[in-house]
Amino acid sequence: MKNNKIIFTGGSGRFGSVLKKNKTKYKVFFPTKKQLDVTNYKKSFNYIKKIKPKFFIHAAALSRPMSIHDKNINKSISINIIGTCNIVKICSKFKIKLIFFSTNYLYPSKSGIYKENDSLLPRNTYAWSKLGAESAVQMYKNSLILRICMTEKPFVHKKAFANMKTNFMFQENLAKNLYKLINLKGIINVGGKIQSVYNFAKKHNSQVKKIFASKSQQKYFPLNSAMNISKFKKIIKNN
Repeated sequence: MKNNKIIFTGGSGRFGSVLKKNKTKYKVFFPTKKQLDVTNYKKSFNYIKKIKPKFFIHAAALSRPMSIHDKNINKSISINIIGTCNIVKICSKFKIKLIFFSTNYLYPSKSGIYKENDSLLPRNTYAWSKLGAESAVQMYKNSLILRICMTEKPFVHKKAFANMKTNFMFQENLAKNLYKLINLKGIINVGGKIQSVYNFAKKHNSQVKKIFASKSQQKYFPLNSAMNISKFKKIIKNN
């Protein structure tokens, strides 16, 4: 019998809640933290051994608020770096395809329109934690890294930065296309049209107010982390 099992970490998170609504030919498991705590190698090992999935989508991470990664560096390292390392080791042990959710914040935030093979230079501690995780994932050849730029729908914030360029797409857009990507390997930039956060938000919320990121805010929110998503668009078009 063909193995169509997927384990997805982060099922209780914002994107996980959206993904659960999508129908798929795959049998997707959304373990709770009690069932699969990525910081606990033995517990994670036993759960994965029991399920025996073909794919493992690792989306669980410590993200917001961004300041948490400065205030609690131990937690950031434990969840984002060590937790991911645990998953890589287990996937390698059982020869499971690993799909890892990363971020566009890894790019230098200077010129924008970054390609997958461009140099990386994280601008904040959160991005450094994700780069640490990526380093482990890249050591495992049976893997796919998705550098993602997405947000909730509807746009929940009352203000949006006009001096920040990005590739925001709604979580629903990735949810409906995610399973088209899982058989691929390497790195794929995933996002939408390049535009300011304000222009993106204004299209979906006419009441949103225009603001400009201050120098202190730019530490957490890079001004131009926009990616070249031509690879992603081509894949989706052909599937």
